[in-house]
Amino acid sequence: MSLAIVFSRAQLGIDAPLVTVEVHLSNGLPALSIVGLPEAAVRESRERVRSALLHSGFEFPARRITVNLAPADLPKQGGRYDLAIAIGILAASGQVPDDTLAGYEFVAELALGGGLRPVRGVLPGALASRQAQRRLICAHDNAAEAALAGPSHSLMAKHLLEICQHLRKLEPLPQPDALSVSHEVDPELPDLVDVRGQPRARRALEITAAGGHNLLLIGPPGTGKTLLASRLPGLLPPLSEAEALESAAVLSVCGKPVDLRRWRTRPFRAPHHNATAAALVGGGSTPRPGEISLAHNGVLFLDELPEFPRHALDMLREPMETGMVTVSRAAMQTDFPARFQFIAAMNPCPCGYHGDSEHDCRCSLQQVQRYRARVSGPLLDRIDLHVDMPRLPWRQLETGIGEDSATVRRRVMTARARQQARGSLNAQLPLAALDEVCGLGKTEKQLLDKVATRFRLSPRAIHRILRVARSIADLDDKPRVATTHLQESCGYRCPDNNLVD
Repeated sequence: MSLAIVFSRAQLGIDAPLVTVEVHLSNGLPALSIVGLPEAAVRESRERVRSALLHSGFEFPARRITVNLAPADLPKQGGRYDLAIAIGILAASGQVPDDTLAGYEFVAELALGGGLRPVRGVLPGALASRQAQRRLICAHDNAAEAALAGPSHSLMAKHLLEICQHLRKLEPLPQPDALSVSHEVDPELPDLVDVRGQPRARRALEITAAGGHNLLLIGPPGTGKTLLASRLPGLLPPLSEAEALESAAVLSVCGKPVDLRRWRTRPFRAPHHNATAAALVGGGSTPRPGEISLAHNGVLFLDELPEFPRHALDMLREPMETGMVTVSRAAMQTDFPARFQFIAAMNPCPCGYHGDSEHDCRCSLQQVQRYRARVSGPLLDRIDLHVDMPRLPWRQLETGIGEDSATVRRRVMTARARQQARGSLNAQLPLAALDEVCGLGKTEKQLLDKVATRFRLSPRAIHRILRVARSIADLDDKPRVATTHLQESCGYRCPDNNLVD
């Protein structure tokens, strides 16, 4: 027949919308035209496809060939449509049968010799193909990633000839091997036992892990802020399959390899403070995920918080509330997931020794205020726990060996199980359920009122105090928030006032 229809997948954020590749052969001067809003790399596929077919021993039709990539209003980028276009030309010219094409989707770039090259964003395409009840045919180098969606839903090939043999039912393509994935936390993660002393900061980290809260560590250089923050992934439970697929899909879209041995481990991202707003949040002429999306379902750690551009930090405020970031461009609007735990560390002043009993601070009051003002009040208001980490004597560090990560993780997972039974983690509790879940008595309400008045707390800060108190109560296995839980929660919040004065 002179018309063939082949299915492929585009890349739009972490979604993979269906693209129907229609190939029509007609009489006229030999030419190959591609329509359907293709960008330069897609238009260049004419030469790649022509060379791949000729080097594979096929005839390139000396007719007028029209390739339509539908829907026509969806921008098409990259070489991911090469394979689908080549199969469409072969089917339209009768060189391969077209009766089985409806059950497959094709995503791969073609080499001039007919080999298949990997492309970005195969995992979202494999997940979408599985939902559409079709099998995805991709390059061998993308096979392990596609297998995350289920080995039986994808096929792999190294050369165009292998796919043609499969379509002719002469030699079936192999499917990726089933993955043996561990459901345990990666034993190579940094252990909390390495952190000596700092019992209050260790306790705050446990509460942070238990309730999914945000944490700010403040202290002089060398007190263990970065060391402590890097131990948080070891306290968190492994990703569920749905969460792991979401995080792996973001990596796939960015073209980063997915570590199949650790794909259930929660991501930990620690960008340098010279990162731009686009690097943190996402952007570009063709929108791509930023660090907050790469940290989805995991931890985003910003060391030297005031050194980041204030504009970039303020762009974190909305994703911290919604768990989603929208990158808008003139031609498209792309949504990326960004539900992460935010951990930050900072010095108390530019020289780092304000309030340090062993070092003299060289900063004036104005310098300290300007330094702290680099972090806006609205951003600080969204951080649940604020913890001071003072310098400790060396002898105290020698003897201050605390619990290891495995011991703390057991308590964290027990507390999280209680929260999941209520419907969500405490950090994500809706306001409508907050009063009922906390169950404050008259004494607790009076205490909260005094703290809110004394420290001029916003309603958001009060709600976060209640959520942290609920996490403390869950760690203590208590059905309601008691006065001691509320007092401890307020103690982690009140230093916020010192930073914004």
